[in-house]
Amino acid sequence: MVTLKSPREIDTMARAGAIVEATLKLCRRLVKPGISTEDLDREAEAFIRSHRGAKPSFKGLYGFPKSLCISVNEEVVHGIPSHRRILKEGNIVSIDCGVCIDGFHADSAITVPVGEVAPAVTRFLATTERALAAGIEQAVLGNFTGDIGHAIQAVSEAGGYGVIRELVGHGVGTRMHEDPQVPNHGKPKRGERLLEGLTIAIEPMITMGDYKTKLLPDKWTVVTADGSMAAHFEHTVAITKSGPRILTKAA
Repeated sequence: MVTLKSPREIDTMARAGAIVEATLKLCRRLVKPGISTEDLDREAEAFIRSHRGAKPSFKGLYGFPKSLCISVNEEVVHGIPSHRRILKEGNIVSIDCGVCIDGFHADSAITVPVGEVAPAVTRFLATTERALAAGIEQAVLGNFTGDIGHAIQAVSEAGGYGVIRELVGHGVGTRMHEDPQVPNHGKPKRGERLLEGLTIAIEPMITMGDYKTKLLPDKWTVVTADGSMAAHFEHTVAITKSGPRILTKAA
């Protein structure tokens, strides 16, 4: 069931979103060759909890053991931070962060290079981020989730990249995952209508190869089936009369 939020509730989500944004900025600064994904997770959790009333949304969610999902190279989402996973020059790393404050969640993700990466990888990351921006542009009153997915797919496939089908964006609010689903592909004017007060996580998950994925034996980490690199960018967005309000980005 779709749950619409009041302006006050959206403001609370924006407070959570500000902490998410600050946490991801911290992680971006920390990412370098030689750091472990466990180090990133530990620093992020301490930072989140340093804000009064804030807690990591992911820790314990469905049994997930960490505060961040950190996915490297061919890992699409839900990578589990580990002291054994050391970032290397030329890697890319997706960092997905959620924060809960006063009972409301916000969710965002970035994918960043580790040191110097190939020019083709830089173009890939830039295209995925543009796909997110294109999706957000369609998050307006009267549109549909299909308009968002179609915009994301158009930008991604124009760049020659694969758009993952099995994973989708989602509603977010008092629960991390609410209705509706927000696919990253599809046709305009299909799916759920976007109403005032709807809050959704728009999150392109794009690959440099084929869109097919598989689940690793840890039952969490999703990887590309062909081993190609994957990128993931995400914002929590509120549908308002004045257009999309990005809750995980400073105004």
